[in-house]
Formats: sequence, structure tokens, C-alpha cells
Amino acid sequence: MGLTTLCYIEKDGAYLMLHRVSKKKDVNKDKWIGVGGHFELHESPEECLLREVKEETGLTLTRYRFRALVTFICHKEGTWESEYMCLYTADGFTGELAPCDEGKLEWVEKRRLPQLNLWEGDGIFLRLLEEDRPFFSLKLEYEGDRLQRACLDGADMTADEMKKTIWTEEQHE
Repeated sequence: MGLTTLCYIEKDGAYLMLHRVSKKKDVNKDKWIGVGGHFELHESPEECLLREVKEETGLTLTRYRFRALVTFICHKEGTWESEYMCLYTADGFTGELAPCDEGKLEWVEKRRLPQLNLWEGDGIFLRLLEEDRPFFSLKLEYEGDRLQRACLDGADMTADEMKKTIWTEEQHE
């Protein structure tokens, strides 16, 4: 089971997104995600977060919140290792944005997120973040790259609940 962090850094109604296009072998190949990565030996979640954000963006976080624990399970053998991901948001940072060797960094307005190639489950937790939901636990079960099941705080989400994403309400306005 892998341990990772992921952070959505916010500025002026946009998230700093990483388009994963640089590595040939990458479970996130061609996807848009926040920034973060795997824990190193003896790191706390906060130490991993700060190190990964600095390595991938050149930025030093000054204000951040631990928002959720997300459990990823993949039922297609050999696809990717299951993982626990510590999900953060941040709205305070110093430094200048630097190039990332894992892909291209871009500030993306939240309303433009539906146009990006995101993992299905990311839309769920992005909506929960946008709703400013208190700390939550989300389990996402995939078959390959298709979301099959989601559980929020231990309760199965219905198919309709799983379809509610950060942009669901905006699409119907």
C-alpha cells in the first residue's frame, strides 16, 4: 500500500494543476492532477507535502489544510498499487513557479476543470473541497481507469452521488 500526498494550491479562483506528460511510464499519464507524491522514510504527511510541493513547483507553502484521506483501490491486477493519499489545499505560498520534470504546471480556473482529463474520482473530492466539507474519508475503487465504487465516510455513494462533481451545478445553471 503506497502513502502519498496531493495538494491543490489555490490563487485567484484557480488551482495549480500538473499535466502529467513527461514520464513514459506513469499511472497518471496525460491526466491533470494537483501536486504531491510519495512519502520518504520517516516523513510525516506535512513533511512530505512541503517537500513534494517545493520539488515539483519551486513554491514554499505558508498556509495549508489537511482536508481528507483518500483510499485508492484498483481491481485490475498489475495496473497500480493501492494507496492512501493525504489530500490538502493551500492558499498561502512564497517563491516563484519553477518548471516541473513530471509535466507542465498551469493555473487553471476552477470553472475550466471539466475540460481537463481528470480521474473520475477527482471530480468527487474536488466538489467536496469546494463545498468546504469538514475532514472526510473517501474510498475510490477503480477497474483500470474506470471508477466502479465510491464510499464517503464509510457509506457507499449512489451512482447519482458519484456523478456530482465540482462542476455539476455549474453545468445546470
